[in-house]
Amino acid sequence: MVSVNELQSMYENMVTARHYEERLQEEYLEGKQPAFDISAGPIPGELHLAAGHEASGAGVCQHLRDDDTVTAPHRPHHIAIAKGVDLKRMTAEIFGRETGLSKGKGGHMHLFDPEVNFACSGIIAEGCPPAVGAGLAAKKRNTDSVAVAFLGEGAIDQGAFLESLNMASVQNLPVVFVVEDNDWAISMPKHRITDVANGARRADGFDMPGERVDADDAVAVYEAARAAVGRARDRNGPSLLEVQVHRRMGHFMGDPEGYRPDEDKAAAERRDSIERLEADLRGHDVDDETIDDLRDRAHERVEEAIEWAKDQPEPEPADAYEDVFVNPASGVTDSEPSVAETGGDD
Repeated sequence: MVSVNELQSMYENMVTARHYEERLQEEYLEGKQPAFDISAGPIPGELHLAAGHEASGAGVCQHLRDDDTVTAPHRPHHIAIAKGVDLKRMTAEIFGRETGLSKGKGGHMHLFDPEVNFACSGIIAEGCPPAVGAGLAAKKRNTDSVAVAFLGEGAIDQGAFLESLNMASVQNLPVVFVVEDNDWAISMPKHRITDVANGARRADGFDMPGERVDADDAVAVYEAARAAVGRARDRNGPSLLEVQVHRRMGHFMGDPEGYRPDEDKAAAERRDSIERLEADLRGHDVDDETIDDLRDRAHERVEEAIEWAKDQPEPEPADAYEDVFVNPASGVTDSEPSVAETGGDD
């Protein structure tokens, strides 16, 4: 049974994540309109926002500790917030500032915070093998930490995902795989990319428990994740969860979504996990004043992080040559390979 304190914690994380995405959308579009220019504005390049995904990150990460590892996909902010990633430094990273998590060099799809063991990648299903590696390390170290790999439903046919399921099962590793099903793999509806309507069935081929949460419901995710994380922490092997979420924005900012029917967008707006959780809070006798305080605190935290990030210095151009791999024999960085390393002009 979920406690009132846990409900409030999940709600604050979810409201923080929703407001964060809405504010990043505003900042991102600055200078990019009316003619969309992906290179313009304070946040150049692509930006994938997760408004509508909040229930999965909050419900799963409520069971995790700082020493547990989380890997996320290219739509990572709600998961990072729920895992406890430093919001100011994450925002500075998205704005390309030198005080960002990776000194502004990674951007929003390559966030890395070793303080809470969080990382993400823009490559489909890329987070699964590192999560399995973290699970293997925890097993060999004889600790009770776990690893969680988040991915989208468009990744459930990827080799990296399927091989990771196999390795986790064969080695009986403390890993939980969480598939976020938002019904769309970029511009393709789910039924056109896979014949597996219930992605949790992928677990059947690897002799591990699989469960699907059909509604955008943080409490239902919390309950399913409690069992899965508990099995992993007790060294009873991996699990696979698929969580129904919804996409309230385009696949990326600037996506005109011409492929998406209007009724699908309207249905996504109606499936609001935050409104559902507010109802749960009221059902536990949490009054409107407390809910308002939680929401105000979340909004203030986001505004403070954005203003702080925008006030941070941009990196010097010469810093591009720092923090790169160095060949210890030659002292040459990978950005300046030697003739011996490249094999000459061939």
